Amino acid sequence: MPVRSAQAVWKGTLKEGQGHLKLESGVYEGPYTWASRFADGSGTNPEELVGAAHAGCYAMFLSALLTNHNTPPEELKATAKVHLGEGPTISKIELHLEAKVPGISAEKFQELAQEAKAKCPISKALAAVPEISLEARLI
Repeated sequence: MPVRSAQAVWKGTLKEGQGHLKLESGVYEGPYTWASRFADGSGTNPEELVGAAHAGCYAMFLSALLTNHNTPPEELKATAKVHLGEGPTISKIELHLEAKVPGISAEKFQELAQEAKAKCPISKALAAVPEISLEARLI
């Protein structure tokens, strides 16, 4: 299996400094600052990137489960809302999913959606997060 990497460079103090993030693949490179993380500044932040990773991993894992159940999805639209609390610490992640999956019962869909939440590699990596909720619905 491949090893993936990303790079962060931070210069200066926490509040006045600034950083730069770069993905190994080259598809994203950009700034982050105290304001982009803790206020409404421009740029990205680690929690946003965690959310993208979680939503992407979850959707791919669920697609595999649905396909193995002979009900491949037409579309899975996953969103992850990452809550940064005191400490700071990630206190909660809310996964939201809208799915177009022909031929599946609502019960089986919910079962597979929960299984994907529990078993996708990013969910496993985030096991220290006190709460990861899921709202999954067929559309």
